[in-house]
Amino acid sequence: VQLQASGGGSVQAGGSLRLSCAASGSTGGMAWFRQAPGKEQEFVASIRWSGGNTRYSDSVKGRFTISGNNAKNTVYLQMNSLKSEDTGLYYCAGAINRPILSALGDRRSYSCWGQGTLVTVSS
Repeated sequence: VQLQASGGGSVQAGGSLRLSCAASGSTGGMAWFRQAPGKEQEFVASIRWSGGNTRYSDSVKGRFTISGNNAKNTVYLQMNSLKSEDTGLYYCAGAINRPILSALGDRRSYSCWGQGTLVTVSS
């Protein structure tokens, strides 16, 4: 399964962006991870199609919303109230099998990865 992410860009702090990711085939769930300059990759948000379960990192909870269309193999990340610390390369990931709930935020649950899309938030 190949993933294609889009929607990154530059925005001022407090602004919004919407990321999209389209998968070439079916998945059990999809997620977003990000990597800031000089830092390790971190989990952002995920969704499991069966049951519609979602998970968010504490740093984005209440500001970001993950949603998607399982039939279209597409996931979105609506990012509001953006902060400078949200700057980074955002990666879309897909799980071939349905991830277990306790591992929705674990990158090892996801075997398919797209190219990153850059988000830059200026203060």
